[in-house]
Amino acid sequence: MERVDKINYYLDIAETISERGTCLRNNYGSVIVKNDEIISTGYTGAPRGRKNCLDLGYCTRKQKTDLSGAGFEHCRSVHSEQNAIISANRRDMIGSTLYLVGINKRNGEYVKDNYPCTLCKRMIINAGIEKVVMRDTKTEYRVDYIDDWIKNDDTMVNNN
Repeated sequence: MERVDKINYYLDIAETISERGTCLRNNYGSVIVKNDEIISTGYTGAPRGRKNCLDLGYCTRKQKTDLSGAGFEHCRSVHSEQNAIISANRRDMIGSTLYLVGINKRNGEYVKDNYPCTLCKRMIINAGIEKVVMRDTKTEYRVDYIDDWIKNDDTMVNNN
């Protein structure tokens, strides 16, 4: 049996974490890692104590708009990246890596070209995270360096 590489190891953990998500559209899992140690995790879900779309049986965002990448203000969920960030100390996140996996709830496939939304990108920058690794397939992934986001800040758009 071949041993899984370290990046896919952390992506596998993020994928498992996504299974706790409560979104009816796409569930994401995030793992923040520094010096080969898990700092924090997060998944897509409503704020603590509030009803989520899974419990309600409908997507509040879809009721307002069906456009991809639009209507986030109507979404009941906190994104996985946000949940991971708010559960960690900034000093622990400086220089860390965020691993991100998205699963489409309708077909069980990986979210194609998953990418942090504009708000999550701003939070990732301020958290001091160094790079984001995003899963495309079970073994393929992309890496974005946050310094590139900062250098190209005029083009920082939502790529969801």
